[in-house]
Amino acid sequence: MRGGRLALLLLLTAASGAGAIVIRDDVDDAAYRVPASELPALADLPGEGHGVLIAPQWIVTAAHAVGGHEPEKITVAGTARKVERVVVHPGYKQLPQTLVDQAIRDGDATGVIDFLAASDDVALIELAAPATDVAPVPLYKGGDELGRTVELVGKGATGTGARGHDPQAPHRTELRRAFNRITRADERWICYLFDKPPAALPLEGMLGNGDSGGPVLIEVDGRRQLAGLASWKILQGNPVTVRPGAYGQSGCNVRLSRYAGWIEATIAAGQPRRR
Repeated sequence: MRGGRLALLLLLTAASGAGAIVIRDDVDDAAYRVPASELPALADLPGEGHGVLIAPQWIVTAAHAVGGHEPEKITVAGTARKVERVVVHPGYKQLPQTLVDQAIRDGDATGVIDFLAASDDVALIELAAPATDVAPVPLYKGGDELGRTVELVGKGATGTGARGHDPQAPHRTELRRAFNRITRADERWICYLFDKPPAALPLEGMLGNGDSGGPVLIEVDGRRQLAGLASWKILQGNPVTVRPGAYGQSGCNVRLSRYAGWIEATIAAGQPRRR
């Protein structure tokens, strides 16, 4: 994945994150809001960020959302659950601040994009006890994500595609969902473009700041499967003044079909529970 000059790439973290839903400017916000029961398996990291319950005792999330600051508890379906451990993919590489500073200084994020595109931004969180009251979401293992319509769910910063959202806006708001279409799928990533109406889907949107690890869902035979996790996005414009979430921006998400083997092997190695 290559980025051109004056392309600002942002990790979807607290400082510059991906998360809740940025919506069309010509559709009422109420159409995007959904109750918490819409996706009980959605996990809330402390403060901001998400994951998804994929097995009774396991949550998958973006590695950069938990690397170096492992949570003690995670909330699933309104209940705080104690964390046993966090397993970060061995291929994850933390983005050096020097690369970010250089991208902002030079107005060219090519180095940052190349670095992130080669990193495995995925981690597993083992709960201390199974969440038996919540149905896990199965992993999507297909290879046909390109062109598929996906569902995005999150609680982070919100705004509209006409203006994006304020980078300093709250990163934990109301639960919203939107839809988009996968326009690029490569070895590690599935990406979508936030189209401007009238080209947009009826409830098109993109993830905003504050919900790294949020779900990208594909429907299979009437049931949702987890195809991706919010990771990073590319914003075109001045790195200092551009607002995230505007029309024309792209969101890139961890392609979980690549990591299904690692995920399943890690979960299997943790059973039965070690005590």
